[in-house]
Amino acid sequence: MKVTLSALDTCESSFTPLVVLELAQDVKEETKEWLKNRIISKKEDGGAQLLFRPLLNKYEKETLENQNLYLVGASKITLLLGAEAMGLVKECNDNTMRAFTYGTRYNFKDFDDDNDDFLTMAECQFIIKHELENLRARDEKMIPGYPQAKLYPGKSLLRRLLTSGLVIQVFPLHDNEALKKLEDTWYTRFALKCQPIDHIRGYFGETIALYFGFLEYFTVALIPMAVIGLPYYLFVWEDYDKYVIFASFNLIWSTVILEVWKRGCANMTYRWGTLVMKRQFEEPRPGFHGVLGINPVTGRKEPLYPSYKRQLRIYLVSLPFVCLCLYFSLYVMMIYFDMEAWALSLHDNSGSEWTSVLLYVPSIIYAIVIEIMNRLYRYAAEFLTSWENHRLESAYQNHLILKVLVFNFLNCFASLFYIAFVLRDMKLLRQSLATLLITSQILNQIMESLLPYWLQRKHHVQVKRKVQALKADIDATLYEQVVLEKEMGTYLGTFDDYLELFLQFGYVSLFSCVYPLAAAFAVLNNFTEVNSDALKMCRVLKRPFSEPSANIGVWQLAFETMSVISVVTNCALIGMSPQVNALFPESKLDLVLIVVAVEHALLALKFILAFAIPDKPRHIQMKLARLEFESLEALKQQQMKLMAENLKEESREGRKEEEEEA
Repeated sequence: MKVTLSALDTCESSFTPLVVLELAQDVKEETKEWLKNRIISKKEDGGAQLLFRPLLNKYEKETLENQNLYLVGASKITLLLGAEAMGLVKECNDNTMRAFTYGTRYNFKDFDDDNDDFLTMAECQFIIKHELENLRARDEKMIPGYPQAKLYPGKSLLRRLLTSGLVIQVFPLHDNEALKKLEDTWYTRFALKCQPIDHIRGYFGETIALYFGFLEYFTVALIPMAVIGLPYYLFVWEDYDKYVIFASFNLIWSTVILEVWKRGCANMTYRWGTLVMKRQFEEPRPGFHGVLGINPVTGRKEPLYPSYKRQLRIYLVSLPFVCLCLYFSLYVMMIYFDMEAWALSLHDNSGSEWTSVLLYVPSIIYAIVIEIMNRLYRYAAEFLTSWENHRLESAYQNHLILKVLVFNFLNCFASLFYIAFVLRDMKLLRQSLATLLITSQILNQIMESLLPYWLQRKHHVQVKRKVQALKADIDATLYEQVVLEKEMGTYLGTFDDYLELFLQFGYVSLFSCVYPLAAAFAVLNNFTEVNSDALKMCRVLKRPFSEPSANIGVWQLAFETMSVISVVTNCALIGMSPQVNALFPESKLDLVLIVVAVEHALLALKFILAFAIPDKPRHIQMKLARLEFESLEALKQQQMKLMAENLKEESREGRKEEEEEA
């Protein structure tokens, strides 16, 4: 029998707060009361059946600020039924991974009525977020107290409150005790050891755990390139023909590491349950708007927006804007080359030590300008993609990633391609590549971690002084934690983190035969990146909601595309070297044909390797096939049972009719 919340007592006078909901300061009392009732009401009454209370009581509100902060939690039964509704996958006693159901809860490993750790805290907070987002309008035509905030049946109340500015933010609370344990095993003690990926997943969720897993894997995979590249850099600097071996190794390496990562990723996500988790029907994103209508798939009322209007916005506005930005990036690049020419002429005329240092200044300035342009363009791309009015969050993310990747690729690498294939100045190429790589790494460390951490520490001291000055009898620890965390920056997802690794992968792979030392600098940066990103997640930014993920998504394709481009660039650079050109003094056509043939052979080798290495290990494939077989058998048995019941019902009705006729 299916268990429902209405049949269970979930009333608790006190509870562990998991999520904080902040309302605007001027929200009307009737709106607060209406929202509270919808959150705590039973499921059959259209509520979320969660636990809800203000951070401060009436007396404390008179003496303290932050009156519109509310704490949200849930009973254990609510969380378990929520896990079933969302299809969370857990490990069974027979070591298989299955979707959790409340009715078969005792079949799952580590489940016990007295065990509160069966669901991780990240999963609990994700369930609460899901329940809040699934609070939908029923008979209401507007938000009480705000006639301009229209509602219609099926509209997500939380999303409407957020877009109306009545709810400022919703965020999960940190668990200070669990966070301290995680920090002790993660980054507080500097040691060359693996990250506690499973613990990171338990605290932050699968998406963030996958990022740190990929960062660690990518860093370890760079070590062979760094070790091999160092002697090449020191001993055979100008022997381009010897770089053929190094470049070939680089190309095979870039293919193998990406394929092996897919296997490791499958192992991790199967263990976490997200690899076999069924994908839910995707709801419209919060910013999507249009004329109210009926969705032909769900039958619900929701905004409808013609796709041709979206296409017009993309091709008539977004595409020309992106092209204009690309042109501007190329214009700035030409200014950089003018500065390089000026610095070089100044050095040739004087030849002093300070002018030799001045040779690096244009590259440093250009690297800083590139970072500024990348960040400004990111804001413009987000605005444009939002204005395009995509219905689904996945479509929004794909269009945003495409815009940002195209611009960042051209902005970061155009000057290197120009130096390599137009100017053909390998000395300047090495200098520019080294300067761009090192400068961008230093700027990213400062902007992403050090500066936010310093600002957060200042704010923490101010909050502590305020709390210590309070005379009110309150739970000062909880109050301080909530007030401190609500002012923290919001983590915007793994987009920027993967983008940084993507650009780093480009610096390492695209021009490996010219600057083999790039991998060594990348390894050094990534060792500090692990710790700075961990510090950022734990102490600088709000705790993000967990999001189930089975892989790194579109970034896998982005890295694979970069590795294909690197084949072309490295083959072209080797073909342009003086040593290789000396082998074909008579006919350059033969040289071009041989370079193209080698390039095609290497590409063929890459695709053969990608095909030969399975994305999932054999044992994972067998387990997935077994699960699919069992689900099909269960569906078949269910259908046969239904048919048998129908036959019994028909037979019963036939006998009844015969008796009536008799």
